[in-house]
Amino acid sequence: MGGVAVDVSAGAVKAPDGGWGWAVLAGCFVITGFSYAFPKAVSVFFKELIREFGVGYSDTAWISSILLAMLYGTGPLCSVLVNRFGCRPVMMVGGLFASLGMILASFSTSIIHIYLSTGVITGLGLALNFQPSLIMLNRYFSEKRPLANGLSAAGSPVALCCLSPLGQVLQYQYGWRGGFLIMGGILLNCCVCGALMKPLVAPKSLKAKDLEQDKEEGTEGAEDKTKKPKAKLLDFSVFKDRGFVIYTVAASIMVLGLFVPPVFIVSYAKELGNEDTKSALLLSILGFIDIFARPTCGVIAGLKWVRPRCVYLFSFALMFNGITDLVGSQANDYTSLVVFCIFFGISYGMVGALQFEVLMAIVGTEKFSSAIGLVLLMESIAVLVGPPGAGRLLDATKNYMCVFLLAGSEVVLSAVVLATCNFLFIRNKSSAPVDKLENVAVTDSANAEACSKAAEVNDEEEKGAREEQEKEMVKDLKEEEKDKEKVEDVRPESVTVDSQEVERFLKEPQQNGDVATSPETCL
Repeated sequence: MGGVAVDVSAGAVKAPDGGWGWAVLAGCFVITGFSYAFPKAVSVFFKELIREFGVGYSDTAWISSILLAMLYGTGPLCSVLVNRFGCRPVMMVGGLFASLGMILASFSTSIIHIYLSTGVITGLGLALNFQPSLIMLNRYFSEKRPLANGLSAAGSPVALCCLSPLGQVLQYQYGWRGGFLIMGGILLNCCVCGALMKPLVAPKSLKAKDLEQDKEEGTEGAEDKTKKPKAKLLDFSVFKDRGFVIYTVAASIMVLGLFVPPVFIVSYAKELGNEDTKSALLLSILGFIDIFARPTCGVIAGLKWVRPRCVYLFSFALMFNGITDLVGSQANDYTSLVVFCIFFGISYGMVGALQFEVLMAIVGTEKFSSAIGLVLLMESIAVLVGPPGAGRLLDATKNYMCVFLLAGSEVVLSAVVLATCNFLFIRNKSSAPVDKLENVAVTDSANAEACSKAAEVNDEEEKGAREEQEKEMVKDLKEEEKDKEKVEDVRPESVTVDSQEVERFLKEPQQNGDVATSPETCL
């Protein structure tokens, strides 16, 4: 990939907040939909896989867990590849991997083959698309970034509304093998989205100014540039930021229970005696509510008063989601499950719209490519444990209430950790003691007064010196005029020259030779 345009210096370019950024946003919309909705949509095929291979709920839940674990766990690898080759080529290769995994899964003869093909290969392909799309979105938007994040995150529920019924239809028409094959063809659209990720390039005027500065600096500037260190492929300095550490811990706890309800809601409805199509409709209801919740939350997060406090809005969203899980654990009929999906869709949409906006606000644009990779790596451990652990709990208790209670408790705990730690540590870090501030203000005012007085004294001295110089100049001029008058008065009469005599002298030829020319006499 020697000829690719690597967008390494994109942090120095101002975010356009529009233009081609809307095309990038459209690509992020599709990629986010595939990345988050696909692990949930695959759950439609779990019943058939259980019958085909004779496995339990926990075994099939590993498919979604491995998908999400690859999506999160390969974060550092994606960061290194993006910093080395750029976003566009990485995403296009990822689209090929995502499609290849589903095609290979259609020929599986055991559940292990599906783990390797759908879980590992497709999960890696989706990871190579998901993270670079977020990085490009962060580079193209600054002031409108909360809205852009909300619109991009809305791709997940839109894809969920489409993929879940589509998966059900494909299962009835072609079986799970044919459904996996067609899903693999659909994932090739990731390559198209990757082609939209045009790297940001500095304007020609800025490049010309840089060249002029380089010419002015000369060889010294060239030597300084050669001495500059190379850009880091993975920046671990983000761990020095308290806000980043708090966010990482809270997000890891959140992921333990956040994805559990969407994975088990269809099986829960079927367990209550509902039809397969009717059960799959629950995911569509959840996704439909989620579609409107994410952009709305993005607009709210972009308000002037809310944006500096988006961390606490994110904590509220997590608390809302956890309480919804706790209350939804008591559902015992289809109507109550529909109500649960409505409230879960609202809270889930708020979490989806805010989770990466908060991270972007904490670390900034330059370190975001490394920060998101490290965060996703930490979350991958929780993702790998969450749904399978819930599935094993379901196999042991045969009760979905325990699963939803566990998931809700984990999400509520993450909200408490995020809000409490930010209030205690980040606020104390940024605020200084009042006494110190007053002392600093007093000393600053004293210094300012002293400087003003000194400046006044200096101004008076300068004015006096200028006046004395002017007086001396006037005296010198007067003395020169007096000297000239004296010279004119003292000049003798013999010195005066008659003009007629001068003309006669010039007309008469010289007897002794030619006129000796000199620089003083020549005109």
